[in-house]
Amino acid sequence: MTRTLRIAVADDERDMRDYFQMILPTMGHEVVAVTSTGRELVDACRAHRPNLVITDIKMPDMDGIDAAQEIAREVPIPVILVSAYHDPDIIRRAETDHVLAYLVKPIKQADLEPAIAIALRRFDQFQTLTKEAADLRQALEDRKTIERAKGVLMRKTGLDENDAFRRLQKLASDKNLKLAQISHMILTAEEAFASGPN
Repeated sequence: MTRTLRIAVADDERDMRDYFQMILPTMGHEVVAVTSTGRELVDACRAHRPNLVITDIKMPDMDGIDAAQEIAREVPIPVILVSAYHDPDIIRRAETDHVLAYLVKPIKQADLEPAIAIALRRFDQFQTLTKEAADLRQALEDRKTIERAKGVLMRKTGLDENDAFRRLQKLASDKNLKLAQISHMILTAEEAFASGPN
C-alpha cells in the first residue's frame, strides 16, 4: 500500500485525463492538477507542488519529457511517463533522473499501482544518494579547510601538526563552533593580514 499522494497528471486526450481523475482517488490519492500540455503541467507543478507527476509524452506545446526536465530543475518530483508507443528513442530520452517509470497505454489499475510504488521507492533512494553525495562533498571541503588552517597555525606558531590540530579543536570548543567554521575564520584572518595595505 503506497502513501496518499498529491498527483499532477497531464495528457492531451480527455479520456485519459478523466481516467486518472477517476482511478487515482480510488487508490487513495488526490489529483491536484489536470492538464493537457507540458507547459500547463510545468505551471501546475509550480502552483501545487505535487508529490508525483504522471504525464503523457506526446503533447502539444511541450512534451512530457521536456516538461519533466523543466520541473526537475526547480524541485525534484518523481515522474511516471505514459505513452501509446513503445519507441526506443523515446525510452532513451526518458532516462532522466526523475523519470522513474514508463507505462504503455492502455493503462490498467494493476499496472498503475506497482508503477507508483516503484517510482516512489526509487525516488526516495535517489534523494538519499543525492544527499549522501552532497554530504561527502561538504565533508571533503571541510577537510581541506581544516588542513589549510592547520598549515597556517603551524607556520605562524611553530607548532607541529598534532599540536596545531589540537589548537584548532580547543579554539572550536571554546567558541562553540565547528572545526570547519573556526578553520574558515583563521583562513579569512590570514587573508586579511596577507593582503596588507592597498
